[in-house]
Amino acid sequence: MPRQAQTVPGRDEFARDTEPFRRELLAHCYRMLGSLDEAEDLVQETYLRAWRSHAGFEGRSSLRVWLYRIATNACLTALEQRGRRALPSGLGAPIPDALVTGPATDPAAIAVARESLRLGLIACLQYLPARQRAVLILRDVLAFPAAEVAAMLGTSTAAVKSMLQRARARLEQVAPSPDEVSEPAEPEARALLEAYIAAFQNADPAALEQVLRQDAALEPVGSLTWFSGRDTCIRYVTQFFGAPGDWLMTATAANGQPAAAAYLRGADGVHRAFGLAVLTVTTAGIARIVVFGDPGLVTRFGFPALR
Repeated sequence: MPRQAQTVPGRDEFARDTEPFRRELLAHCYRMLGSLDEAEDLVQETYLRAWRSHAGFEGRSSLRVWLYRIATNACLTALEQRGRRALPSGLGAPIPDALVTGPATDPAAIAVARESLRLGLIACLQYLPARQRAVLILRDVLAFPAAEVAAMLGTSTAAVKSMLQRARARLEQVAPSPDEVSEPAEPEARALLEAYIAAFQNADPAALEQVLRQDAALEPVGSLTWFSGRDTCIRYVTQFFGAPGDWLMTATAANGQPAAAAYLRGADGVHRAFGLAVLTVTTAGIARIVVFGDPGLVTRFGFPALR
């Protein structure tokens, strides 16, 4: 009897089965890469690879595990080919919370999504090599069993456990604990964000000083220089305050953290999109400000280009 050909799903069927995972795969690729543009490209590549190889899938694992295997290995390849970043945190463009948290229908689920996104970034981008980063995210953030992670990475369960142990030990030395970072929805975090916005809009360095921690850091993306310590940050920032009303800002959320979309007034009196500031907020004040001076980010976060 001739061998029966395996049925290959059509595009509509493939999309129906795989599309529900797109949002979480985007968050995963962003945690791995720290760049929204790269993450979006890698998700597209993941779906293209999955479509091309779907006939050989054979259901040996769940569809979700299979997609994560493809996405993780695509990210590891991209990281091997990438040059060193100048920004200490390793971040590229920030990601809007709405892209990874989904509709605001379940506050508890949104809080968990923000937590996993933020802690994954804090944990991995600054401190861990790529494969340790992948293991930590897959095990501690996404809770895949060690055997499944080993299959995804083409290694042994023992190797996965060893990498996870080393990653956790490294993070215990350098990363902030979860309770040191406030959720963006918390009243304290919102108040600090609003005070930060008011300080800029009123050109008031004393007000900004009140909300920064003593050890606050400032990172202008694209610059080879960053600033550490409240006094140093204030001296740098006040060069750009201008007059009251020169800046307009709108509260938002990015990378699971409070953020402000910024507009700067031009000589014609029109406020044009300037970029985004992402804040690391703790119970002791603002610990870090990462400034992305890219006007395109403002519209990408759903705000107008002019105000």
